[in-house]
Amino acid sequence: MNILSAEARKPADNAVDGRASRWQTHREERRRELIKSARKAVHALGSDASMEEIAAAAGTSKSVFYRYFGDKAGLQQAVGEVVLSQMQRRIQEAAQSAQTPREGLFAMVSAYLQMAETSPSVYTFVTKYPAAESDHSGGAIATAGALGHFFEAISGMIARPMRAHLGGSGKESVIGYWPTAAIGLVRNAGEQWLASPASPDKPDQETMARQITSWLCVGIAPELESSTLALSKPPSKT
Repeated sequence: MNILSAEARKPADNAVDGRASRWQTHREERRRELIKSARKAVHALGSDASMEEIAAAAGTSKSVFYRYFGDKAGLQQAVGEVVLSQMQRRIQEAAQSAQTPREGLFAMVSAYLQMAETSPSVYTFVTKYPAAESDHSGGAIATAGALGHFFEAISGMIARPMRAHLGGSGKESVIGYWPTAAIGLVRNAGEQWLASPASPDKPDQETMARQITSWLCVGIAPELESSTLALSKPPSKT
């Protein structure tokens, strides 16, 4: 009897498992659709778009977004994971096509700036923390974790070509400190550049990428030397 009962239950159990699997697949697909819609909405409306505005642009209600993401911080994290993973792939592809460490740095910086410049609103949306909601949810912490993982991975990508360039010079230990500092320079300079209003003095993306790469490789020594030479020149005779 027990064996027959167990056998009799199998079709029902399989049916339940099948429904659960289909429901999970549906939820995952729906979640991806909402993330895509949210990204488009933020691109059009700006990084300060509210959940209600994002939901309206997506053709649904904000309660749907809350059900899938918890709060705005959760939505930021979800969109951020997609955007940052795409940025990471682009940067890695750019670095692999480079011939020298400096070319590799330029390729990575350029890819980073290009991706951020494509949609500054989306970039800002996924890299800022929602102060209004961070006190009572773990969303802001999770967003910070996703962002930290991205920049940690980029730090490693930047360090590898420099280690290969140094070879057995005995300077490898120094490189352990450099990538984190480099990422700070790239991110802060890049975000300031993105936030700067358009003007004739604002460098274009390629110029900015080359300038940041130069700072990473040689610092501001050339500018300092130029200034020193200019100051040391005797006044021209008239």
